[in-house]
Amino acid sequence: MTRKYFGTDGVRGRVGQAPITPDFVMRLGYAAGKALFDRATMPAGERPAVLIGKDTRLSGYMLESALEAGFSAAGVDVCLVGPLPTPAVAYLTRALRLQAGIVISASHNPYYDNGIKFFSARGTKLPDDVELAIEAGIDEPMSCVAPAELGRAKRIDDAPGRYIEFCKSTFPNDLDLRGLKIVVDCAHGAAYHIAPAVFHELGAEVVSIGAQPNGRNINDGVGATAPKALREAVLANRADLGVALDGDADRLQMVDADGNLYDGDQLLYAIVRSRAKLGPVGGVVGTLMTNLALERALGELGIPFARAAVGDRYVVEMLAEKGWLYGGENSGHILALDRHTTGDGVVAALQVLAALREAGGTLGQLLGGLALYPQKLINVPLTRGFPWRDDPGIAAALAAVEARLGAAGRVLLRASGTEPLLRVMVEGEDVTAVEAAAEELASAVRAAVQ
Repeated sequence: MTRKYFGTDGVRGRVGQAPITPDFVMRLGYAAGKALFDRATMPAGERPAVLIGKDTRLSGYMLESALEAGFSAAGVDVCLVGPLPTPAVAYLTRALRLQAGIVISASHNPYYDNGIKFFSARGTKLPDDVELAIEAGIDEPMSCVAPAELGRAKRIDDAPGRYIEFCKSTFPNDLDLRGLKIVVDCAHGAAYHIAPAVFHELGAEVVSIGAQPNGRNINDGVGATAPKALREAVLANRADLGVALDGDADRLQMVDADGNLYDGDQLLYAIVRSRAKLGPVGGVVGTLMTNLALERALGELGIPFARAAVGDRYVVEMLAEKGWLYGGENSGHILALDRHTTGDGVVAALQVLAALREAGGTLGQLLGGLALYPQKLINVPLTRGFPWRDDPGIAAALAAVEARLGAAGRVLLRASGTEPLLRVMVEGEDVTAVEAAAEELASAVRAAVQ
């Protein structure tokens, strides 16, 4: 299905360059408002309403105002919550019975990028037909409803507190975190005033890092995409564990007391293995990037596994299709649909901590010996629209590498859904062979796009 503006996770780009400009975002808000208004069934005299949250990027102020203007012009009311994690917007949209939730964030990207992503009234990503309806309206002339029908805006001041209580409710009532010292890295992002409070209120001693946003330091050397800062802080503070979120707090990485890093595949396994002790687990959905070791470890537990396209929205879609509850990506998006409708870094961390409290021991012991296969990922800059699938040089290099690895490895080439990059991934049992194969493929791609 071809989209002009929407990628795998909303609309994203560099601020000041199309499409992340004030005029486009206002038209996006207007088009979204019209699409939602047409679908809303409201009592007489009432208007649809949406929730708008954002992360800590400086550009969030500008884009928030543009979105608010577009929705108001379409006759849609707006509830503003300020900086708040992406999964918090999903939760509050559902809890407040609103028509949609909108997040202004570029997730793990640098501060000079930003984006707009949407949630449905149920706290899930918008269906394809709604996204396509919004796209169709963006390039149409923008007008305005009658003055008496313009949307109003109000601020929800207790939104952080509501979300903190929701997060705590996903942790077992008979457990607590007393006696644990936890370093929480908020990536100078949307969870800076949320995550430390959640773990503290459950009894942990909390050391916060990456919790002083200034509009330009989001994801800068901290957070789930730069876990070195967390490892150093855990060791320096002699903490029991470390939790790293990304800029909008929907990704998770964790570190144990010895500084060992655990990614999304390992943390998902810890959660599922714990759930399996309580009853049957229908199955788990990963992505094309999920480590082969996780698939095989789940097989040993008798738990089915399926791969979706890369992107948490596709994991959610496959979970819904199969009627399963658990899934995720190695990047740290972890879905536990028995706790939340979308990937949530704080909630996922609480599920791992609950499993750890119930089982005792260390995080490494909780994984039951799961050892990930070496995996090498290289991002190669790619001109948008370049036909890499049809390039003979890339095809020849791919065939050679696959033949050499055989059953002992796996290769994946895919274009990023959010950046002009071709992701080259090689995975296998031998780290030397994996790294050599990845470099060989990346070199072939670079030669083709020159």
